Amino acid sequence: MARYGAQFGPDLTFLGVDAVDLDDRAALEAADVVVVGAPFDGGASHRSGTRFGPGAIRQACYLPQDGSRPHLALRVDALRDVRVVDAGDVMMPPGHIETALGNLEDAVFAVASAGAVPLVLGGDHSIALADATGVARHLGYGKVSMIHFDAHADTGDIEFGSLYGHGQPMRRLIESGALRGDRFLQMGLRGYWPGPETLSWMAEQQMRSYEMTEIGERGLGECLDEAFEIALDECDAVFLSVDIDVCDPGHAPGTGTPEPGGLSSRQLLDAVRRICLELPVAGIDVVEVSPPYDHAEITAYLANRVCLEALSGLAARKVGIDHDPAGPLLDGR
Repeated sequence: MARYGAQFGPDLTFLGVDAVDLDDRAALEAADVVVVGAPFDGGASHRSGTRFGPGAIRQACYLPQDGSRPHLALRVDALRDVRVVDAGDVMMPPGHIETALGNLEDAVFAVASAGAVPLVLGGDHSIALADATGVARHLGYGKVSMIHFDAHADTGDIEFGSLYGHGQPMRRLIESGALRGDRFLQMGLRGYWPGPETLSWMAEQQMRSYEMTEIGERGLGECLDEAFEIALDECDAVFLSVDIDVCDPGHAPGTGTPEPGGLSSRQLLDAVRRICLELPVAGIDVVEVSPPYDHAEITAYLANRVCLEALSGLAARKVGIDHDPAGPLLDGR
């Protein structure tokens, strides 16, 4: 699984971290986190362009590509206190979704089985099927819970005559047994899809969906508290999947299916950092960044910072920093 190269942009690593080959087992085993690009938008149902997402996310920054990002609040370096490397983009041929997802699943499994956390840059949300399955292949089917940030449930069945697409990965994950429906936590749902039949299926699986109306009434922090308890019940690890359209389009315009009324960028960043600091996260993907529809790189910058907040949380967890999610660091630094 050599580096794919520059079909969808320059072959740059995430903010300048070292490059790695997925065939280099020793290098993977020496890493804490391996960035994997998934340049695929063959599952998009509306606006495409997310194949350019990995490249945009890797370089969206006003600071040097120097492989260092000290976090002001946590006092850790997201790219140095954990060993982060970049495996480049996986070969995901346009028009061949099953082949593309199979290639990605093998890449994620290679990373997870080497003991590192895969950080997958999408791509449309169809890639979550491969990402979470690759982690579950290593840790065990039914042993990984999902915390899923999204405007949409992505639990459709057959769409446009296909079992695979960006509106269906969560159903496929549950049907396959890779993930349990009753350990599936969704944050930020809103809008006008799916319909009653799909919602009934979700209820049968005992999925827990925190719609924006509930988050608005209870507060995101309280919803996360509850979700954490469910996520860790009878599961050994958590997969974090972030669809950038969970944020209001004013904060993330460059996405395929924008839905007004979402989270703010601040809410998302704080939540992602807290998840990676407090929970045993075994895999992450950040999806649905569509640069052709972005403005002033707003969405790409947000996705880049979602990655950095996740990495900072992992770094703080590794070095043992205590953190109050509602306030400053407990040690006063």
